[in-house]
Amino acid sequence: MLEPLTLLLIAVTFLIAGGVKGVIGMGMPTVSLALLAATLGLQPAMALLLVPTIVTNVWQALVGGQLLAIVCRLWPFLVTSVVAVWPGVMVLARVESRWLSLLLGVLIVGYALLNLGMARMVLPVRHERGAGVGCGVTNGLLTGMTGSSVFPGVAYLQALGLPRDQLIQSMGILFTACTLSLGLAMGGENLLTGELLGLSTLALAPALVGMRMGQRLRRRLSETSFRRAFFLGLLAMGSYLVLRALGG
Repeated sequence: MLEPLTLLLIAVTFLIAGGVKGVIGMGMPTVSLALLAATLGLQPAMALLLVPTIVTNVWQALVGGQLLAIVCRLWPFLVTSVVAVWPGVMVLARVESRWLSLLLGVLIVGYALLNLGMARMVLPVRHERGAGVGCGVTNGLLTGMTGSSVFPGVAYLQALGLPRDQLIQSMGILFTACTLSLGLAMGGENLLTGELLGLSTLALAPALVGMRMGQRLRRRLSETSFRRAFFLGLLAMGSYLVLRALGG
């Protein structure tokens, strides 16, 4: 049984992560991973994010009216992302978590720097499918090893030049599918215990409360300023994970 302080940490983490998602529409898995991996360890952090991430992204995947069109266009990327999660989890089960925490920190730092620099790639249509397969395999492997589905998946979707609503729905589809695959793969490798799954289910409540609070705050805050503060925070958390892993 976890100590009350640990339970409080989990609740506060998902309250914050849900709040971030409520304001800018993304960031829950990344924030929860960064905070929990630094305190509880990478594998428990990955298990805890499963239920809140799936539930809060299902609506994002279904709402928008473009589900069929998106799946028909992006199926090579989506399928390879989902399938590649499984060998990634096999690595997770066999490699010392310190090195995978280091990898997660590097991914978070890179993701933060990419967004702070406002760098945007543009992918020609003729290269879309081939690049999708390569990005899908890479994204799935990294999701299985670290729990993070943002890189290079989100960068690939942004490079397609999708309209904002389609981009948000596409990210919801990607995160939902990859997280479902992650949960199944972790269960297959005996990395997902009943206790962790129960805690993940309980974490849904503060995540939803945080989302609601974030949605209310969105009307009062400058989204541009908040996004910048968010990615600066991610840069600090990712750097901490890197230094912590290198420090042994």
